[in-house]
Amino acid sequence: MILVTGAGGALGQLVADELAGRDDVVLGTRTPRSAAERRVDFDDPSSLDFTGVDTLLLISAGYGEDDVVIARHDAAISAAERAGVRHIVYTSLSGDGDHLAYALAHRWTERRLGRSPLAWTILRNGLYAEFLAGIAAPGPDGTIAAPLGEGRLAAVARADLAAVAARVAAEPDRHAGRVYELVGERALGGAELAAAIGGSYEPSSLGAAREAITEAGQALPYQVPMLVGTYSVIAGGFLDGSGIEDNALRTLLGREPRPALEVYEAVVAAARTAGEA
Repeated sequence: MILVTGAGGALGQLVADELAGRDDVVLGTRTPRSAAERRVDFDDPSSLDFTGVDTLLLISAGYGEDDVVIARHDAAISAAERAGVRHIVYTSLSGDGDHLAYALAHRWTERRLGRSPLAWTILRNGLYAEFLAGIAAPGPDGTIAAPLGEGRLAAVARADLAAVAARVAAEPDRHAGRVYELVGERALGGAELAAAIGGSYEPSSLGAAREAITEAGQALPYQVPMLVGTYSVIAGGFLDGSGIEDNALRTLLGREPRPALEVYEAVVAAARTAGEA
């Protein structure tokens, strides 16, 4: 049996779609809605029942301070060990992301898996192209005002990462003990994004970004430095894919990855349509 955690999230839903039709897949979510789903809440250890599970696809449980995320992942891995799970596939963060504020919990989890008696595979995912559409969203006049400097991001279509995760989870033995880097093949910068949507790019400052994020009131206090830090790391040139020696995205997909620029354009277009409705 394969159990997918976080099946209610954006990545988890896409993984579920990839695995649809198999009778050996159970979807773990905080709020089950059918018999094919099992309640799995990382903040409630009593719900971490992995009985009968052979392969656990552990989708990282972010959206929390480091100690919270680490506790969630440790609880899940410990529960898997007690239940006799054979293999854990974990969605981590790309190797060039160590400067990001949220990297620590991922690296801790990788080390925790390395100490586990269970077989494991680590999928080091690059940042989503959909996320890029959020942090470099154009204003009403088409201007992208973001502190990206001259930096570029090797973003990846979320659906491609879901396809890879599903493939690996379906044949885990082939990937035991492997750490796969999964980043975009073409890094994108502010000017290129603006050209794709017929707008313009005007680099802003980190201070201006911090003020805008805070005033919007949609980010939790701990998320503000995370978002500002992400801008800083991209602008510094650390996430352009040049630091990745072996990008396994195309190989594991078995096809050409979806262009991140295409994803960016689609998300921006959808946001514009929604705003006009």
